[in-house]
Amino acid sequence: MSRSQARLAFSLDMTKQLFATLDVYHDESSRSAALNMAVDETLLECVTQPTIRFYRWDHPALSFGYFGKLADVASHANKRDVVRRWTGGGIVLHGADLTYSIVIPASDSAFAESSVSIYRKIHEGARAALASHGKTVATFCERRPEKNSAVIDRRYNKDLCFANPVESDLLSNGRKIAGAAQRRTRGGLLQQGSIQNLDLPLEFEKNFAAQLSPKCTERTLSESLLGRATKIATERYATAEWMRRR
Repeated sequence: MSRSQARLAFSLDMTKQLFATLDVYHDESSRSAALNMAVDETLLECVTQPTIRFYRWDHPALSFGYFGKLADVASHANKRDVVRRWTGGGIVLHGADLTYSIVIPASDSAFAESSVSIYRKIHEGARAALASHGKTVATFCERRPEKNSAVIDRRYNKDLCFANPVESDLLSNGRKIAGAAQRRTRGGLLQQGSIQNLDLPLEFEKNFAAQLSPKCTERTLSESLLGRATKIATERYATAEWMRRR
């Protein structure tokens, strides 16, 4: 076995047991930024087993972390669909990126792991999937404390999130290409991530999911789930009160 094959096998061993099963949603519908955030929250609210949802953007958008300030992104409002996330982190530009959300219900064994461990294992899965397509990326290794707070990461920077890697983010030629933020509640954990600045193979989504679980099941968003998400978007994410809360 070559060194590169050994690294890939090690990565697979680290991530394949994160979830025993995983529901996979490939959401190709065009949705507003507010509705995209609401769909992720609705999945956290209602799913009973680990879930990953992949979605892309056919229009320019911007999301900023829960602790961010609207004033820091107001200048983008006439060019992009702007929304405050329920998760932490900084400012992320969307349009050419692949966005994903992972939901871990509290009933699943992975929920007992620390937020930092979950973050690391999910990004290791993305790195292994990229390696399987011949894409070599590095893992940023600056240490941060283990914690299980409701919103990860609390650090907020008014600069673009992809200019500031944190531990376990992925880099290509020294440039950040994968980052994420989390929210932990009594009911489960939500991780929202973005992969950008890299050409992704057509099979990447499938291979990423396969790195996280040996048993992946394709799902579609139900009308009832979308109805609930639309209500949340209207009452929270699309409101001026939510956007200006800090």
